[in-house]
Amino acid sequence: MTLALAGLVLALLIGTGCRILDILLPAPPRLQGALLVLAMTTGFLAADAWLG
Repeated sequence: MTLALAGLVLALLIGTGCRILDILLPAPPRLQGALLVLAMTTGFLAADAWLG
């Protein structure tokens, strides 16, 4: 739970920093790219649960 909370806080800090500094958000600009990131994250978490 702590690791997930740390990840969420880090993601919010990166997003906020990019917004303040007017840097393009480090995320895919299209739905297909966002779905690819979601699929990769889901696969990573599933493999971690299965192997760990």
